Amino acid sequence: MSSMRNAVQRRNHKERAQPAQREKWGILEKHKDYSLRAKDYNEKKKHLKILWEKAIERNPDEFSYGMLSSRTDPHGRRIQDRGNATLSQDAVKLLKTQDAGYLKTTLQQTRSRREKTEQQFHLLNDLVGVQLLGGGNDAKSGRHIIFAVDLNEQNTIGSTPREQNVSASNQGKLPQPSQLDDSNRGQRRRNSISMDPRMLAREEVNTSQSLKQERIARKFRRRQREGQESLLKALQDREKGLRATEQQLSHGRARMSNSVGGINKAGIKWKIRERKK
Repeated sequence: MSSMRNAVQRRNHKERAQPAQREKWGILEKHKDYSLRAKDYNEKKKHLKILWEKAIERNPDEFSYGMLSSRTDPHGRRIQDRGNATLSQDAVKLLKTQDAGYLKTTLQQTRSRREKTEQQFHLLNDLVGVQLLGGGNDAKSGRHIIFAVDLNEQNTIGSTPREQNVSASNQGKLPQPSQLDDSNRGQRRRNSISMDPRMLAREEVNTSQSLKQERIARKFRRRQREGQESLLKALQDREKGLRATEQQLSHGRARMSNSVGGINKAGIKWKIRERKK
């Protein structure tokens, strides 16, 4: 009978989940989780009680011979030996020389990167307009990016050579009467077309799209300028810190070689006496 009872499919008892209103508190705590948490809390509480009793029963006048050889820092903390081998003076000088070389290389790399970032930042600030050639108004469809110095140069960039030649040849010439009649007829035709609702709607859509693209480009340039500015500031701070570290290291090497003065452990300032000439 027991084997038959075990062969029958039984219901899988699932644990109750965390209610939807309390999902921000994580998984619902079960009894086994509470047992572990309570055990850890009681152990810590017991340890704190033992330490509290030791602090209460401490004798301020107690003495041990280990106090004679132990040292403390100005804050009262005990200084212990880490077991590291003491390096010789020549080995320390060699290590400081290697550190100086590393700092010099890193400082040179940081300086070059900072100068390059400054050039890019000034270029973004001095940039007035950007004209994309090769089709499309965005950077993905454009083949070439030409940076214009002013608005006049930007307007002349997108025109074809034929249009530039025609505009150059027409400069300084007065229009003929036939040309005036043709221009008037073209103006009337454009006015009649502009009265068409479909053309007006199309022009409004084109205007809104151009304004949207201009706003997106302006926002992109502002974010790019802010990113370059933050990067430039971080590089300047890094270069300043590396320069100060290099100066401290060179001063320490000079003190080790007794070429400059300093302050000894007793706090007394001293300096190298120069030979009188």
